[in-house]
Amino acid sequence: MLLRKIIFVISILLIGIGFALYKPDIPLDELKSRYANEQSRFIEVQGMNVHYRIEGQGEPLLLMHGTGASLHTWDGWVEVLKEDFQVIRLDLPAYGLTGPSPEGNYTYEYYAGFIDAFLEQLGISRCHVAGNSLGGGITWTFALLYPNKANKLILVDASGFPKDGKSPWIFRLAKNPIAGPLMKNLTPRFIFQSNLEAVYHQDSLISEGLVDRYFDLARRAGNRDAFVDRSKVQNPDRTDQLAQIENETLIMWGAHDDWIPVEDADKFDKALPNSSVIIYENAGHVPMEEIPRETARDARRFLNQ
Repeated sequence: MLLRKIIFVISILLIGIGFALYKPDIPLDELKSRYANEQSRFIEVQGMNVHYRIEGQGEPLLLMHGTGASLHTWDGWVEVLKEDFQVIRLDLPAYGLTGPSPEGNYTYEYYAGFIDAFLEQLGISRCHVAGNSLGGGITWTFALLYPNKANKLILVDASGFPKDGKSPWIFRLAKNPIAGPLMKNLTPRFIFQSNLEAVYHQDSLISEGLVDRYFDLARRAGNRDAFVDRSKVQNPDRTDQLAQIENETLIMWGAHDDWIPVEDADKFDKALPNSSVIIYENAGHVPMEEIPRETARDARRFLNQ
């Protein structure tokens, strides 16, 4: 009898925890009302209604965000760079208002092909390209696979080199055969708060609104499934081909990056034949979001050289 009572109590507790952690999807129209604005546009590319914005005048500059982020990560850069460039940014497949890829393919090669199709739809034959983290990996892969379509490159804490140590806990959780499926519905807000504290160096810069945005956009239908799927992707190591990329490249890195070590900045610099490096002592994994004006000014100086 006692055992039954214990099992009953534990079951009630587990059900209560499940209800507390369960977070349903947010309808797309509701998300658009919060996170699209007068600059937002949508275009059909490879079966997806892609959310993007174009601001400013001048040479085209494409900005690509990292894992779990959205085009909003570049807000600070756009304010500075739209004075000199036609700044194009988008929610990549699996993220933001764009949502998952119908193919369920999230390799660098897939993303590079998608970007080629996206730019073709916009009528842009060549542009500068910048990317953070995942977006950085896509940036150099795009330049490698489509060398005639990229001008100058900016790699901001870019992915691509094989990891020597453990991947961030959120990716290990997503890969776990038990936790991964649960993450498609059980994603409490504190996970996003913790995640931002991991990628920022200055936690005081993390606002409630910032956490809310990451939390909300993750709950666009299909995005959580796509995050779990993308966490399992095994990209082939193409870093031995970086020497083929002749584009002028600026490598930016936060000195306190806990996701991709600052040592990778030196790896990229040694592998790329035409590169320079700036290390930011007051930033972590997302310096363009954490210290936007400083990093944007450096980007503008590099692009205008």
